[in-house]
Amino acid sequence: MIFDMRLVSWTLLLLVSCTTYSSTALGKSENDIKTSVFLSPKFELGPGSVANKVYFDVDIPRGHIAIKSFNAEVVDEAGKSVPLQETYLHHWIVVKYHQPKNVSHNNNQTHIVELRNSGLCQENVLGQYFGLGSETRGTATDIPDPFGIEIGNPSEIPYGYEEKWYINVHAIDTRGVEDRMGCTECRCDLYNVTTDENGKPLSPSYKGGLDCCPDDSHCRLEKGFNGPKRSLYLRYTVKWINWDNHVVPLKIYILDVTDILNVSKGISPNHTCKVEYQVEACSKGYNSSSACIDVKKTSLPMQTGGYVIYGFGHVHSGATAATLYGQDGGVICSSIPKYGNGTEAGNEKGYVVGMSTCYPKPGSIKIIDGESLTLEIRYNNSQMHSGVMGLFYMLVAEKLPHNL
Repeated sequence: MIFDMRLVSWTLLLLVSCTTYSSTALGKSENDIKTSVFLSPKFELGPGSVANKVYFDVDIPRGHIAIKSFNAEVVDEAGKSVPLQETYLHHWIVVKYHQPKNVSHNNNQTHIVELRNSGLCQENVLGQYFGLGSETRGTATDIPDPFGIEIGNPSEIPYGYEEKWYINVHAIDTRGVEDRMGCTECRCDLYNVTTDENGKPLSPSYKGGLDCCPDDSHCRLEKGFNGPKRSLYLRYTVKWINWDNHVVPLKIYILDVTDILNVSKGISPNHTCKVEYQVEACSKGYNSSSACIDVKKTSLPMQTGGYVIYGFGHVHSGATAATLYGQDGGVICSSIPKYGNGTEAGNEKGYVVGMSTCYPKPGSIKIIDGESLTLEIRYNNSQMHSGVMGLFYMLVAEKLPHNL
């Protein structure tokens, strides 16, 4: 698809809400893959500042369709990709919700009913349909035929409601900061934050994480550094086809290595996902000639199984692998982070710029109902890492088409 940057620059001058450009080719049938590119509302960042924004009722292709790919990145007003060493993309997520037709757009989420994925975490924790982080440019998200993620099914939308979507984008401007990696890991001492968003004092053992880099916070700059503010956007690209009986629907599961499962007799399992955790540094007796790896595991029962079609891990800088195992100990998917070695967008040195993905041959990996899976996350802990994540995103088909 050819993306005309002159068109983007002109359009940004008039931007009020999300804007869409469609690349559907003329002469193709309605069910060929279509591509739409959208821009979020703008957010402004100065050196060291943080944007953790939620934008409701964003543009998504409408109608009863199947999503075939969803990806995003941060761009400037000219539509140019912004490198991670300038603006770190901590995460972006896309969440589906229902809202009454007679209720106007509402940033306070009044009357909104969030619709989570099929994952195991409690309530709406990690309930997004789509989302990535710094690895977004280098991680494949294409879904193979004949599978797709179904959205816009009118039979699933209650009478009097509409299906809508919101985006949360968390970006950190690290131009001129004292400790760039510390800022991306949201180290509390660099942000001078001592309470959470509700005003509750943070535990002394909490060294860093989401509570220390909220919206409009600032990471400590080098003495005397000054720099301009700039307007940025999340540009997200969606590939999709019209829904028909030949598309096989997929379920979305997001597993969390911090998930603590509480099981009581006669009561459904209770999951507690903390989303992030801290990796402690090796002991002082660490021999630098040996591996220094922190290994975190959790085992999670899948009440409903199916066939694994796609998977990848989400981790932060310092990670070496995210691996999902079946109950028999066999590897379902091992997702390895790719680190950049340059300065250009998509190849930033020291940052996770991509994750390897798994596309098992359909039908080759089946999770049985009630099977317990093990998620293992590995981080190099030659130094401490705060606010890290160890997630696994998996697409599962409950059935396969007859011709596979």
